[in-house]
Amino acid sequence: MPLRGVCSDASLAIMNVHAGVVARGKPPFRAEHIGSLLRPKALLELRARFARGEISQTDLTTAEDAAISGAIGLQERVGLRFATDGEFRRRSYHSFFYQQLGDLNIDTIAGADAGGAEGSDGRGTQPVALIKSRVRWTHPINVADFNFLKSKTQLLPKVTIPGPCALHFRGGDAAVLASAYRDTDQFWDDTIEAFGRELIALADAGCRYVQIDETAFAKFGDADVQANLAARGDNWSALIDRYIAVTNRILRSAPGSLHIGMHLCRGNRGGNWHAEGSYEDVAERLFNTLEIPFYFLEFDTPRAGTFTPLRFVPRHKSVVLGLVSSKTPVLEDKQVLRARVEQASRHVSLDRLAVSPQCGFASIDTGNPVTYQAQEAKLRLVVELAHEIWGEA
Repeated sequence: MPLRGVCSDASLAIMNVHAGVVARGKPPFRAEHIGSLLRPKALLELRARFARGEISQTDLTTAEDAAISGAIGLQERVGLRFATDGEFRRRSYHSFFYQQLGDLNIDTIAGADAGGAEGSDGRGTQPVALIKSRVRWTHPINVADFNFLKSKTQLLPKVTIPGPCALHFRGGDAAVLASAYRDTDQFWDDTIEAFGRELIALADAGCRYVQIDETAFAKFGDADVQANLAARGDNWSALIDRYIAVTNRILRSAPGSLHIGMHLCRGNRGGNWHAEGSYEDVAERLFNTLEIPFYFLEFDTPRAGTFTPLRFVPRHKSVVLGLVSSKTPVLEDKQVLRARVEQASRHVSLDRLAVSPQCGFASIDTGNPVTYQAQEAKLRLVVELAHEIWGEA
């Protein structure tokens, strides 16, 4: 499918080769989004009332059900082929999950802000982890949410879970050994077992699409992050190898019926970010040693670097290009996005590419400084872009 308006000889050659690509029937789809959506203000108000003991859990759940139905309607309306629940039952995409695994806190804010006020598109505070118990899976965490989503739409339900290395990344061995563990090997074994059992539970419930949101890998390319890791005694390059090995152990035991992709995040909290830098330092291992079949990569600003690291992506893997910003309300120019897809296709063939916002619109419940109208316009833009390039969403 030719990229109209992008007329370089290289782009035309690439597009013509893949003009007959068959429509995708499985993830990743040509038009994607990362998962979280802006919570309705009324839902946030009810959640605050629930926290104060003014309404019951039943009242809150009823409101969440209605809000999720609205989020599904949005995704159907713009033409997506899958749906998430917007993460409306969670304060954040990762704190809810880890709290189900024990006395664990992944998003404690400590110390002064590293620059940038809320919503200023600056570097925000990196939360830290507190590990006060062993990591233990005792019950399905996302199955009930999956079942509700499945009952409300004909679109393919997509479930998002945090990365298995996020807890360690935010605390290091010191947090692991502070009170709950005597050695880190046991921590990793527990983590691998917990994530493995959750994936099995989801597959048994009929789930077919899971996205892992990994907050570590993309941040390793940031010099400040590398320095902070060194200060706590971690060699950032060695840590990558450990995290890849842990993730691969989970993937190898995952049910074959699951389509599992990974989103790499540099931070997404109230319009701020936690890291910057190219994928170059991690690309070769990330794309070749990590056994993930498709990646959601952030390329919305120059902070992410160029598409050059995509040269390491092997031919059997695909990439969703996060070109549309979920952090600002400004709507991107479609022709600029088309040109960027063409640039990326010089490194990964067009038939292995897709498009999306770079991250969710509300990684925490208060959301990014984006209006509901801008959110819908950006999702619709992603779908329109996919149709114009590939003839499908």
